[in-house]
Amino acid sequence: MQTTKPRHDATEGTDAAVGTRDRIVRAAARLLQRQGYEGTGIKQIARDAEATLGSVYHFFPGGKQELAVAAIQHGEREFADILRTGLAADDDPAEAITACTRLLADSLRESDWMDGCPVAATALETVGRAPAIQQACAEAIGHWTDLVAEKLRGGLDEDTARDLACAAISTLEGAELTAQVLRSEEPLLTAGRHLARLIRTYK
Repeated sequence: MQTTKPRHDATEGTDAAVGTRDRIVRAAARLLQRQGYEGTGIKQIARDAEATLGSVYHFFPGGKQELAVAAIQHGEREFADILRTGLAADDDPAEAITACTRLLADSLRESDWMDGCPVAATALETVGRAPAIQQACAEAIGHWTDLVAEKLRGGLDEDTARDLACAAISTLEGAELTAQVLRSEEPLLTAGRHLARLIRTYK
């Protein structure tokens, strides 16, 4: 349901301006996540953020691509927070991975199966055409892989931990997409169980 809050302009003062930028980035992140880059317009972002077009271009003079990079970075941090929470849930890396899949399943279900990976749609649409966006997506995936690899390093050499982490993130990406299509948490929970078995074979 649309709110009735008054719109704020970027010139209203420092505190208001910071709030406006944050709303714009959050709105863009959610729309890109759900609609992709091509399906999301600046006017829709401004409307959903309850901001003026002037405010959007004030904060992002580079336009849609610059805003998309900021939105991807925001989505990356949200996804990383879920991973950190799951990975911290258990000392056993295998159990921690299953905790991650449960959290991701919960988050996806709560969004009515709308909010999957925060970079997937944009990455696929812009690969080879928007280097700055592609770089932001690559950095996001790299950071998530680093978080999982750090959890796996105990008792594993660096290369093995990194390889397993890469496999885990790739599996989670595919499982999220499948869960969205089927509107079911089972693909994520199944992925978690099998990733845990894989990790245990190295421990």
